[in-house]
Amino acid sequence: MGKRKHLDKIEDLFKRSVVLDFKSIQRIIGVNGKNYAKLLINNLLKKGKINRLAKGCYTSHNEISLTVFCFKPSYIGLQSALSYHKLWDQATIPIILTTRKVRTGIRKVLGGNVYIRRLNKKKFFGFEYSKEGEYYLPYSDIEKTFIDMFLYRQKMSKETSLEIKKRIDRRKLKNYIKAYPKRFQKIVLKKLE
Repeated sequence: MGKRKHLDKIEDLFKRSVVLDFKSIQRIIGVNGKNYAKLLINNLLKKGKINRLAKGCYTSHNEISLTVFCFKPSYIGLQSALSYHKLWDQATIPIILTTRKVRTGIRKVLGGNVYIRRLNKKKFFGFEYSKEGEYYLPYSDIEKTFIDMFLYRQKMSKETSLEIKKRIDRRKLKNYIKAYPKRFQKIVLKKLE
């Protein structure tokens, strides 16, 4: 009976939470329940009740972008944010920028790809939670996306660049770039002309 109680609590937690980590699941079972927590998770994975997003990070949903919550502090940025803001019309995989020391590059998640990039803690700002489908996801705002595109040396089409220039809040951008070296600030401001 005790085991079913744990399973019910864990399934209920998955219904109330978009993403759960292993430690949250282990807390329900108790300190000595690490092996039992692993067994429960494996059974839920095999039954298709939950999905693995990253090591020790799970969801009951089938949405690749939720991986952003596995690498907190993090946000979705670069071309993914441009697409979200309707400034980029090409299909893109979720690009997650995180301050955590994790392996960067492309990862397979839920049959698709997610791209993880590292970001300096001092440059972790300029994002907002925005509704995407049924979830609220952290996306970099237009100003931070514009800066990040230059920071990571990403190319933008002339059309995208012109559209950004129309929509950008120049005062906010000037405030943001104070966190960067003077030389970089000049590059970004010159591209805004």
